Amino acid sequence: MTYEEAYAKLGEAGQSHVLQYYEELTEEEKKGLLDQIELTDFSVLKYCSDKEKLTQKGVISPLSAMELPEIEKNRKEYTEVGLKAIKAGKVGAVLLAGGMGTRLGSDDPKGMYNIGLTKDVYIFERIITNLLDVVKLSDSWIHLFIMTSDKNHEKTVGFLKEHNFFGYSPEHVHFFRQEMAPASDYTGKVYMESKSKISNSPNGNGGWFSSMYTGGVLDIVHKEGIEWLNVFAVDNVLQRIADPCFIGATIMKNCVVGAKVVKKNAPDEKVGVICLEDGRPSIVEYYELTDELMNAKDEKGDPAYYFGVILNYLFKVSDLEKIVQKKMPLHIVEKKIPYMNEDGELIKPESPNGYKFETLILDMIHLMDSCLPYEVVRNHEFAPIKNKTGIDSVESARALCAENGIEL
Repeated sequence: MTYEEAYAKLGEAGQSHVLQYYEELTEEEKKGLLDQIELTDFSVLKYCSDKEKLTQKGVISPLSAMELPEIEKNRKEYTEVGLKAIKAGKVGAVLLAGGMGTRLGSDDPKGMYNIGLTKDVYIFERIITNLLDVVKLSDSWIHLFIMTSDKNHEKTVGFLKEHNFFGYSPEHVHFFRQEMAPASDYTGKVYMESKSKISNSPNGNGGWFSSMYTGGVLDIVHKEGIEWLNVFAVDNVLQRIADPCFIGATIMKNCVVGAKVVKKNAPDEKVGVICLEDGRPSIVEYYELTDELMNAKDEKGDPAYYFGVILNYLFKVSDLEKIVQKKMPLHIVEKKIPYMNEDGELIKPESPNGYKFETLILDMIHLMDSCLPYEVVRNHEFAPIKNKTGIDSVESARALCAENGIEL
């Protein structure tokens, strides 16, 4: 992006102050700032005044899942259909790896975190090993698209190259950067971290496909004839990727998206719940569940909203392309945002001082016409690492790895 293009983009968004110190910067700093402006979506700032209206839910009702007994009964047929799609090159995988390991006490990308006990075992390594299981089963390489962020791109690429992609074919690994969203004060004015850096953050996991689109890697999807993309999170070390049975079930049920789900371990467990909203597939976040929904029962006496999502989805590419130009619902979160004051000093506030903006993948589900909730065995496929200790932690993931015979 040129200076003139950046100036025009900022002027249209009412954020010209971002270039206030441009002439004082080094050539490298100038390039970095222009790159950042190009990656940043400033259009979100206009929603500051209407944030309460953005996430209102419609009428919620249950959506039945394909449960384990039905899956086991048809496993052979579903798996054959899924393997056929993989061998034909119709399936790709998308790893959402834009986050950092801050909550784990690390300054590195989360995927670089070492969960090993007697040897080095990295989160990235576990995920790639899981995908290699399907590569060996199908005797077919699966294109792996890795979404990084402005904050972790160089480290992620360098780390995976240094470790030879943990045995994965480099020709089938493609990186793209997640689009960024600016952080602002309560009036919608963008904060600056320094004279050469906007205060911003990745635009949420709902930005993955639009980031593929703007990052140019969608050209690879088209060129290779990929019809399905299995998108998944970096923090679940038991994640089964490009699972042939899951793929086959979604295809055979004529759904345009499949969602792996687990039975909730408690009514108030902190996972999003698969459901219908105004008759369309949707996900209600745990903090949006009313007591009435939490305690509702189905005809079998089970909880009506029983199945939680684990951020492992299979999307039909043609249907993703129908929504890529649509504006995703925006979530505005009040945060403590470090910023540069008028004297050029970095201030770290002790209380919230503005907004961050993000889109969520769960909102993509609601834009789709059909969804298959597909139950998996919780202890075999769900070991999220969000904290260092306690629930959904490095500790709990290590225990689940041991339960599944994975040597750490």
